[in-house]
Amino acid sequence: MRAFNTKTDGGAFDEATIEAVWEKADIDPGSSADVFRKDLCGATIHRQRYGQQVQWGWEIDHIRPVSEGGTDRIINLRPLHWANNRAKGDRYPDSAWTGKVTE
Repeated sequence: MRAFNTKTDGGAFDEATIEAVWEKADIDPGSSADVFRKDLCGATIHRQRYGQQVQWGWEIDHIRPVSEGGTDRIINLRPLHWANNRAKGDRYPDSAWTGKVTE
């Protein structure tokens, strides 16, 4: 089984991909867009906590899971708080997942 927050081949995402996915997160009003943003569930994420299972930690989620034929193309990737990524798992489409706001 492929680990969370990895490419389709199980390898790590490169820095350019991490930055491109970060840019897809919603800007958190009242904070620096370079530091804090929101995932699609409204959970706060911190740029420097990528790949960490801590407060404000986040990961790259495959919108269409790899198990459902999802690719590593940017259009299929989004930032999610790590706990929300665990809650989503391989559910697809998003309507099959209610989401979970984690702060």
